Amino acid sequence: MIEVVMTWDILPSTDEQAYAAYAKKVIGTTLRQPGFVEFRANRSLMGSPQSRATYVWQTLADWATFAATADYQALDAESRRFVTNTHVELWGPSPIVPEPIRPGK
Repeated sequence: MIEVVMTWDILPSTDEQAYAAYAKKVIGTTLRQPGFVEFRANRSLMGSPQSRATYVWQTLADWATFAATADYQALDAESRRFVTNTHVELWGPSPIVPEPIRPGK
């Protein structure tokens, strides 16, 4: 599995209701994609970047296929109404610790 980690700052002039509607559209569109596994969202406790979204995909090809769609391109363009300082990182499993390690295991 791979993780696509996106971070951004919300523009000060952003209408919160419009931003929330946009976020629901992004999540709904992503949930319907082949190879999509999980979505997580966080707000920073320390400033910029203000928001982080983590999308988990079965394969890098699944993500790349979605990223090339007209739906994704339109959502990405629409995001500019609400956010700035967008950054995208692609993460794969560690060769040393490929699975999560939790207490008691």
